[in-house]
Amino acid sequence: MLKTYRGSCHCGAVTFEADLDLTQSSYRCNCSICRRTRFWPAVAKPEGFRLLSGEAELTQYLFNSRKNQHYFCRVCGVRPFGVGTDTPMGVMYGVNLGCLEDVSDEELSRIPITYVDGLHDRFAPPSHLAHL
Repeated sequence: MLKTYRGSCHCGAVTFEADLDLTQSSYRCNCSICRRTRFWPAVAKPEGFRLLSGEAELTQYLFNSRKNQHYFCRVCGVRPFGVGTDTPMGVMYGVNLGCLEDVSDEELSRIPITYVDGLHDRFAPPSHLAHL
């Protein structure tokens, strides 16, 4: 069931709301950027994501195919969300679960995870995933 969650970067310069169903799978990926930043997203549809403040504080990073947009707060460096433009589900917002303000550790521990082998551009689990 969709529920509206509020989130922010670490310093609070970037704030957002996202309509998420945390009974649905979140994602852990082994691509170079997700692995380095420990990004753990849940999926929001474009109409289910609202940037409330901090647009001027966001820095966009593009690499490789330059299709997926990675956003970071230029003040604290936290990656609150990204926009996937070339995914199996179409355009979507990847909301960093670690940036949600109103989710307990218990709730986080129950969120299902789908592991993705982004390192090899496969929407399938990598051979090793415990580190993700």
